[in-house]
Amino acid sequence: MAMTLRVVVPPHPLIGHWLSVLRDRNTPPAVYASATCELGRWLTYEALRDWLPHRSIALQTAWGDAEGEIVDPQVPLHALTIFPTGLGLWQGAQGVLPQAQVAHIANMEVDLPKEIDPRAGVLVFAAELAIGEQLLDLLNRLAGLGVEGDRLRVVTALCSSPGLKSLGERFSNLTIYTACIDAALDGEGRISPGIGPVHGQLFNSPGPARPSMGC
Repeated sequence: MAMTLRVVVPPHPLIGHWLSVLRDRNTPPAVYASATCELGRWLTYEALRDWLPHRSIALQTAWGDAEGEIVDPQVPLHALTIFPTGLGLWQGAQGVLPQAQVAHIANMEVDLPKEIDPRAGVLVFAAELAIGEQLLDLLNRLAGLGVEGDRLRVVTALCSSPGLKSLGERFSNLTIYTACIDAALDGEGRISPGIGPVHGQLFNSPGPARPSMGC
């Protein structure tokens, strides 16, 4: 059976709320950055729901024996942010995954590890998926390291239908978590209606910049 690109749009009211904040052209940059951070947090929760490696343990409470579950520290987790705009989502996600190994991918200039543990989970954070060329480049590099399929997931605030089509043609076994799918790109390749100029809103500047690390 042919595999199909899996795109998950979680029906959580807080995800819809923060997406609406991003869409509003009157949202000031500081609030836009906070909304991006919150989307990163909530989408990461959803992405990990059936995926985060965990194991059972026996423990003692103040009053007796109990069974519990913990995140398995023996299974590595990697967080790859498409720099700089993917940092906005990661700033929210890092509270969920504080022990993840982080790499920032800027124009494919940052080298990935020569090897990635075959048990490791990999989360990629991309601010939005319009045409998807930069994400495709990164996914191709990860595939060369044997990272694809169920242990690889993408978290992005917004997708376009053309971008998803492009990804699905090459990575049909990929899973993407996003707040919404917009049908069209405008004449300049921007998602329409979209979430505005992400770089300018996050950094309050049209040029390259590093955002504050707070949510």
